[in-house]
Amino acid sequence: MTHLLLTFFLLISACSSTQTKDIPADVDATLAPRNVLIVYLSRTNNTKAIAEIIHKQVGGKLVAIELEKPYPENYRATVEQVAKENETGFLPPLKTKIDNIQQYDVVFVGFPTWGIQLPPPMKSFLKQYDLKGKTVIPFNTNAGYGVGSTFQTVKELCPNSNVLEGFTMRGGVERDGQLLVIEGEKTKEAETNVVKWLKKNKIVQ
Repeated sequence: MTHLLLTFFLLISACSSTQTKDIPADVDATLAPRNVLIVYLSRTNNTKAIAEIIHKQVGGKLVAIELEKPYPENYRATVEQVAKENETGFLPPLKTKIDNIQQYDVVFVGFPTWGIQLPPPMKSFLKQYDLKGKTVIPFNTNAGYGVGSTFQTVKELCPNSNVLEGFTMRGGVERDGQLLVIEGEKTKEAETNVVKWLKKNKIVQ
């Protein structure tokens, strides 16, 4: 009898070890990698840097938004195109496809501030995919102008989602060919701030 009980407990322990493998110890059990989606739009790699920090902390699937027709490489040309899209309400078609988005319980959405607004490609994503019943967590980088109306627009486009407090950080500046990105000491600062934010939202312990 003692031998059978010992065998039983060993089997339970083995199953528990298998279930928690590859999940960081400080990640909430509800955020197993298969349940988390991190979607981001990044022209200058600042938002990408934050997305990768989040991914390091919570796991999940990391996806960059790409357009069927990319924006011009020239900064000024992109600014003009985005301004027209915001004025007309045009939503650029996405090249990026998310298979079976219903499998995800938590969706992080990351984006820069463009023209004090949510970038049109992120609007396209939030319009195209039904995030009803999911926890949606926005994060943002900007050149010093703040989040603008971006977080409010996320809430408006996700009326049936649980939208948590967003994260924002000044990233860099792209203007007249000048590009400053989150790297070096700035990365360490970003990591510290992201972890604090995740803990505040009870995403990690």
